[in-house]
Amino acid sequence: MPCGNAIPSRDVEDFLVPVTDAMLDEARRVNAEVEAQLANAPSPHTLEPAVTRAAREAGQGWSGPVVRSERATTRTVAGPAGPVPVRVVLPPGAPAGVFLHIHGGGWALGAADQQDLLLVAVADILGVATVSVDYRLAPEYPFPAGPDDCEAVAGWLVEHCAEEFGTRRLLIGGESAGAHLAALTLLRLRDHHGITGAFAAANLVFGVFDVALSPSARLWGDRNLILSTPIMEWFSSLFTPGMSDEARRDPAVSPLYARLDDMPPALFTVGTLDPLLDDSLFMAARWQAAGNRAELRVFPECPHGFIRFPTAMTGLALDAMVGFLRQALRDP
Repeated sequence: MPCGNAIPSRDVEDFLVPVTDAMLDEARRVNAEVEAQLANAPSPHTLEPAVTRAAREAGQGWSGPVVRSERATTRTVAGPAGPVPVRVVLPPGAPAGVFLHIHGGGWALGAADQQDLLLVAVADILGVATVSVDYRLAPEYPFPAGPDDCEAVAGWLVEHCAEEFGTRRLLIGGESAGAHLAALTLLRLRDHHGITGAFAAANLVFGVFDVALSPSARLWGDRNLILSTPIMEWFSSLFTPGMSDEARRDPAVSPLYARLDDMPPALFTVGTLDPLLDDSLFMAARWQAAGNRAELRVFPECPHGFIRFPTAMTGLALDAMVGFLRQALRDP
């Protein structure tokens, strides 16, 4: 993960990240390769989640083999329905903070121990302990199981991070459904426990903030470039079975519709070829309008999940995230 300086606040008119023609050509080439690979495999929404989970565990997913680190350990935190596993990586020295990570996967796929390379990179570059939540997955455990687990781990960190890690500086972040759960976690800490200001920053990467589907997700169509409208509808139905769209827009389910005051500074990152583009556009605007600091970076020609692609624009995005989080560690 490349390093960089903290990015400045960006006005609404310049949130589209300037890139070179060579970067655009590279992104288009990689997109074509990924799309061709996905066209030769069954779409996730046509399979049982357990089948896709097994394939990913075997290294047959679009993101490649699962690599686990000897530096990562798994422990448990008390949760509302029993122990919640968390994956922990420590930095080489004393932690400057703790980064609470929540993985993506449409609330139905993924696992904390499939994120080791990311956790190690964040730990080493930022000098923080990384803690990733292995929350319960849908459809076996639909809403509110996953959010409940994330809330429990966040509350445990707020209470015990000083004794466990020697620091009180907390950061939070996640990708896709993980960004959704990170935002819900901050709201639950505020609304259920009266906790605000505990987390210094939120890194929210191509998040889904409207579980009923934002306009861009509804209008995207069948094109499978990591996500499609049918895939998003399927994920939503697994996470919130039997709910109407009106119920899915309840602030307890979709943070886009929540009262957003007393939230930490947040960096929103998304690509123009992501069906969830509007989720970040709308959420960043509401976050800022509620009186919080919000930074928005939109990368042209980038699809959902693009930070896993070995491209120059991925480097720009990761560089900005590192700078944003590093500044949060320094701020008083």
